[in-house]
Amino acid sequence: MSSTRIKYPACPCCQSADIHPVLVTADHVSKELFEIWECAICSVRFTQNIPDANAIKAYYQAEDYISHTDTSKGLVNRMYHFVRKRTLVGKYKLVASALKASSGDQETDQQSILDMGAGTGAFVHYMDMKGWQATGLEPDEGARTRALDLHKVKLLPTEHLSEIKENSFSAVSLWHVLEHVHALHAYLEQLKKIISPSGRIFIAVPNYTCYDAAVYKKYWAAYDVPRHLYHFSPASMKLLLKMHALKLYDIRPMWYDSFYISMLSEKYKTGHSNIIKGSFTGAASNLKALFNNERCCSLIYIVGK
Repeated sequence: MSSTRIKYPACPCCQSADIHPVLVTADHVSKELFEIWECAICSVRFTQNIPDANAIKAYYQAEDYISHTDTSKGLVNRMYHFVRKRTLVGKYKLVASALKASSGDQETDQQSILDMGAGTGAFVHYMDMKGWQATGLEPDEGARTRALDLHKVKLLPTEHLSEIKENSFSAVSLWHVLEHVHALHAYLEQLKKIISPSGRIFIAVPNYTCYDAAVYKKYWAAYDVPRHLYHFSPASMKLLLKMHALKLYDIRPMWYDSFYISMLSEKYKTGHSNIIKGSFTGAASNLKALFNNERCCSLIYIVGK
């Protein structure tokens, strides 16, 4: 795909010029190759020579891109749908318990949540059913249409974010969204502005320091170039949050992700699905993270003002 490319002369997280390439990996949709670089100061990795914000839209228009199509094609995607039903419950409980703790267990008015990168609206729909005032923003028009068809949820374009007033939401969720955002620092500043003083932001991102990333290397599915612009380590996330005066309250592991990512990675590495081997690697990754959750394949950072 031809596009206007962005080459970072410095780290997009901490702005250090001490950056270097670490690997080359393929977009398993377009088959294009992309370099991944690393910052020696903050340890964030990032995709180099990325398509700009307009050009990158074409890279999301794939039938197999489950976040936008809700496809059930293939065994791995069918398993994703099965697991998602459980993770929706877990996300709801996590958000509810974190906000209860932040308010000192006091009774509060109806809670409001903004789900960024809402995809086809499954989480917004679930929070609606739980009685929350739920709003979802999604950049892809096709995904917004499917959200309306599947869940009767009307999502808004992401451009609406700039119009949201200060202290409008008690929670903001980003389930694997921050790694997709071109204007990283401006985005975080706006999210900090729109949460209430006792509100929380829930940021889920892949963690390239996990065991399965070391096993699969350039085939690790969570690199997902060029859609994933950044590849965070816990150290780089902590520094990024500190730069924006966001307080880190907790880090939670996402245990299911290691299985899904390992299954996809196995397919990318060998050219065919191997559910058993992928599951074994995912289980081994979780086992290694059992006593150090910051080694988990994906992490949820719970932050506030």
